[in-house]
Amino acid sequence: MALSAFDLYSVGIGPSSSHTVGPMRAARRFVGLLDEEGLLPSVSRVRAELFGSLGLTGRGHGSDKAVVLGLEDEDPATVDTDRADGRVAQIRDSNTLLLAGKHRIGFDSDADLVLHRRTSLPAHPNGMMIHAYADDGRVLAKRIYYSVGGGFVVDEDATGADRVVADTTQVRFPFGSAAELLAYCAREDLAISDIMLANEQAWRPEAEVRAGLLHLWSVMQACVERGCHREGVLPGGLRVPRRAPALFQTLNSGTADQDPLHIMDWVNLFALAVNEENASGGRIVTAPTNGAAGILPAVLHYYARFITGADDDGIVRFLLTAAAIGIRFKENASISGAEVGCQGEVGSACSMAAGALCEVLGGTPAQVENAAEVGIEHNLGLTCDPVGGLVQIPCIERNAIAANKAINAARLALAGDGTHKVTLDRAIKTMRDTGGDMKAKYKETARGGLAVNVIEC
Repeated sequence: MALSAFDLYSVGIGPSSSHTVGPMRAARRFVGLLDEEGLLPSVSRVRAELFGSLGLTGRGHGSDKAVVLGLEDEDPATVDTDRADGRVAQIRDSNTLLLAGKHRIGFDSDADLVLHRRTSLPAHPNGMMIHAYADDGRVLAKRIYYSVGGGFVVDEDATGADRVVADTTQVRFPFGSAAELLAYCAREDLAISDIMLANEQAWRPEAEVRAGLLHLWSVMQACVERGCHREGVLPGGLRVPRRAPALFQTLNSGTADQDPLHIMDWVNLFALAVNEENASGGRIVTAPTNGAAGILPAVLHYYARFITGADDDGIVRFLLTAAAIGIRFKENASISGAEVGCQGEVGSACSMAAGALCEVLGGTPAQVENAAEVGIEHNLGLTCDPVGGLVQIPCIERNAIAANKAINAARLALAGDGTHKVTLDRAIKTMRDTGGDMKAKYKETARGGLAVNVIEC
């Protein structure tokens, strides 16, 4: 099996990769199947059911809206984020839906889209079941999907959670652990980004790899730009104010320059801008999830703005190195908050950013692995307890804290020679074990932690 950097990073919409992007992709996959099998003209009704964490926090994460848009063949990478809510409202008001974008059917949002709050499907906490019916009530098609984190979707035949990857592409340097990755680096005298670039060329030429990664960077930049200028209150009922615009104005006024820690404020700004956009359903890059989407862009902006000699080559190497680390989390543990808590989202993103920054600052592969290990070690046990089921409290601030933590982890690693007691592989295994021990109420259910100790108002 193999994972590309472009599997780990994708352009999507907020507020959640597992609860918004994944359900939209699953619904779109289902209608694509109906179309391919010639069943579409015979469909008179569809019914989608969301289970587990999707059922518990689906409203706050926009899962219901995502499913409706996916049934109309919308894709997370291209859906018009400014018009999406209006389109969903039209469907609800008209009680009709344009299935696969071409076949109109009746659709009752209350009866045909059900969120089960106390029932889960067996393979993963984020389960979906979709039926298509004929006029006479016959079931034309039925599928079960699992949204397993980072926007990845698997069907019921791929039980075994999010380590299942269908791609069997043979890459030049296959590695199943960080230790194997470091061994390649030592044997070939290559950086981690070089190893990843060689592997990426199993799917596409080097020029396309670079162009694709720089495109992702441009989406990240556009997201920060939007977040720095959109004022107001975030949707969802908590009335969380957007803080990025005011911080942006303060930092640009020059009054903060005398503060020796003002660069930290800029990193906070970059992360806040992204995650406020994510919380409002805006366009973001899943890296590796939406809930943690602000960390890599914040650290990349830190590199581009404050590091002398930063250039596009450094951006590409950063994203390749981060992907090498993220793939290890995806395959050997989890990046799903519903499976292992926020340590799998913010923790993995912090680790990815720390290692990637360490490389572009001149770190050796051993120092990069050290930085990545520090990034996850100090996020172990982090729970996912969103207040109101919204990706706002504590998620937005958590990205800002983790972005600065990643920078510090890289600096700590660069101050040493890469020698350390706890390996990245052992830290990833520990994260997986900790997630297994964690009570379900702390895994994106809004039934524990801050979610029950903060009064919604």
